[in-house]
Amino acid sequence: MAKRLIKSDFLKVDFCRHLALGLAVMALLACLPVAAHCGGLFSHHHKTKADDTPPPKKPFMTASQAPTFTIPVEPLGFYAPGAYYQGQRESLVSLDFFDENEILFTFRAPGLIHRTGSPDEEERHIRALVLALPQGSVEAETLWTLHDHERYLWMLDDGHFLLRDRNDLKQGNATLDLQPLLHFPGPLLQVAMDPAQRYMVTNSNEPAQTATQSGDAAHSATAASGVSPDSPDSEGPLDIVLRILYRDSGKVMLVSRVRNTVNLPINSDGYLEVLRSNDRDWLLNLNYFSGGSKILGKVESACVPAIRFITQNEALANTCTAEGGRMMVAFSTDGNRLWDALAAPNQVWPLLVMAPNGSRVARETLVITHPIDAFSPLVFDDVMGQLVEVYDAVSGKLMLKAPASPVLDGGGNVAISPSGRRVAVLDSGAIQIYDLPEPGVQLQSAKRRAR
Repeated sequence: MAKRLIKSDFLKVDFCRHLALGLAVMALLACLPVAAHCGGLFSHHHKTKADDTPPPKKPFMTASQAPTFTIPVEPLGFYAPGAYYQGQRESLVSLDFFDENEILFTFRAPGLIHRTGSPDEEERHIRALVLALPQGSVEAETLWTLHDHERYLWMLDDGHFLLRDRNDLKQGNATLDLQPLLHFPGPLLQVAMDPAQRYMVTNSNEPAQTATQSGDAAHSATAASGVSPDSPDSEGPLDIVLRILYRDSGKVMLVSRVRNTVNLPINSDGYLEVLRSNDRDWLLNLNYFSGGSKILGKVESACVPAIRFITQNEALANTCTAEGGRMMVAFSTDGNRLWDALAAPNQVWPLLVMAPNGSRVARETLVITHPIDAFSPLVFDDVMGQLVEVYDAVSGKLMLKAPASPVLDGGGNVAISPSGRRVAVLDSGAIQIYDLPEPGVQLQSAKRRAR
């Protein structure tokens, strides 16, 4: 994790051509306005407090099209997180569509920070608002108390959402009413779903001595089954429990103990393993829930590629190029490469957001002043801004480029509507809503093949 550079205080004196030495010294000591008119007599950097607002960055780009409408967020109580959070990749915001005309906006509500060392020292408050489009009127609101800083919300495609807090998953609706869904024996670290949202993949921290109770997820499933754990020759305890379970019932299909959290892409047929073939080639092996497996093909990447299914029959691989850039590669479960989209070496920390129907995909990256390498590490002074690129998931055509601000390296500031026709981006003190063309006939054909 890149750390923000904190500079020590210093003065840098630069005399103006027509200003005497004595006046310059007086201006420095007294902080007179004359300094601003002389090209800047000094610059001063200080360590920011937790709630300091980071200095605004100059716009590095404009959107490829004008937003259809905007919803100012300051009247809703949202303020940009302080510089303290930069580089920590915390989940501070979530932006999700219930439908084409209703959006869920949640964000960290500033307040007192617990410093007592008690079990609740990670406690924080999240304000949740349901907004009607296009006017932005508040239809429902509440305040949640959560107990860590990781991603806490996942939107479902039936007008509901999942809310995670510690060991628990709750299910909510557009009135923000919450009902218990699943309880885990240990803190829940990651949640993912297949495109149809029939199955759920979870990672939870459960050391071997953790006791389970009746009603816990996987209370009856404690033995490894079906999912490959880390190599037994690796060091470290198997404290993470990886599960694949039915979302509605919580019934466990497969479970394994592993040493680290595992990003396991799944569709309705099975789960995809990424296996190293040689130095930069990776095999994509689909393991069927019904038994057996199939090699879908391979991708080239200088790092372990991150895979996500867009639809039942299409997946995306986020790969690293030899030159230090990023490549997004779309491929089908038939083994065909469909399209790819290259990101420059100075676009880092990619995050993907999918349309619920699989028609569009957004890639969000930090744009920095230089590529990252061993001699040029990332510090947040190098970040110029955050870029959102929205692609047609069938053709790979770039549909929208837009900036996002404030920079939120944990994501949550981009959403795509259920139809794929609307994109919401938090930028410049407002939720910017962009309307895109109707997805093409290719998508309808892809959906028919998936059925």
